[in-house]
Amino acid sequence: MRAIEATGMINESGQISLDKPLEITSPSPVRVIILFTETAEDPDDESIESVKASLRRSLAEAKEGKRLPIDQLWEGIDAD
Repeated sequence: MRAIEATGMINESGQISLDKPLEITSPSPVRVIILFTETAEDPDDESIESVKASLRRSLAEAKEGKRLPIDQLWEGIDAD
């Protein structure tokens, strides 16, 4: 079996349209592997703005001396 890389689009009906014709001289069966970027967001993911705001607050607290001793960081966390 031989591999060829091609690019294209998947339409609303789920059909693939290639950007260029394949250079295959005779009809033959194929296996197709589709690589695509998922656009749906994970509901558990925080927005970039939320993460940046949290980091800014943490940095401000650290500058104000509001820090926890390292031995207290794991308190209440089950690390089994």
